[in-house]
Amino acid sequence: MTSAVNLCCRQPLSRLSREQLAAFLETESGNARSAHFNVPPAEPTPPIPEKDLALGVLKQAAYDLRRFRTAAKGADREVYLDAHSWITAHDFSWPYSFMNVCKLLDLCPEVVRTEFLADASLGPVHYWIRRAGRLSRRLSASVARVFEGCRNAKELAAST
Repeated sequence: MTSAVNLCCRQPLSRLSREQLAAFLETESGNARSAHFNVPPAEPTPPIPEKDLALGVLKQAAYDLRRFRTAAKGADREVYLDAHSWITAHDFSWPYSFMNVCKLLDLCPEVVRTEFLADASLGPVHYWIRRAGRLSRRLSASVARVFEGCRNAKELAAST
């Protein structure tokens, strides 16, 4: 009987019979170093420190806009103005400009800018009400996905 590996070498996979293809797929390699049969597991992608830093810069800007929005003078007002000018700038000239940070994080700069400025214009109570609403919607969507997955699993089990 001809081995499945030899059959594969003589014919392309699309021309193998079902029996030949099954024999090929069930055959174990005699050569442990064969790259065809011994594929190393994929390594997880390492965390990218640049993304963590970019996210931290973005969060700090949002915090500074909210925290120092009502500051009238001194260093607090300067912090607010720095954050506001950073967010409203359309600058690509330095790596951690607002536009480059959004690009690195795969975010739409206009949407982020609009959200940050809208959040900054809210008072603390309204800001937290808005945050709670967002959290509630996300939680609701997550619960719905879980139950949808359970329902699909039951339907699949019932159909088999």
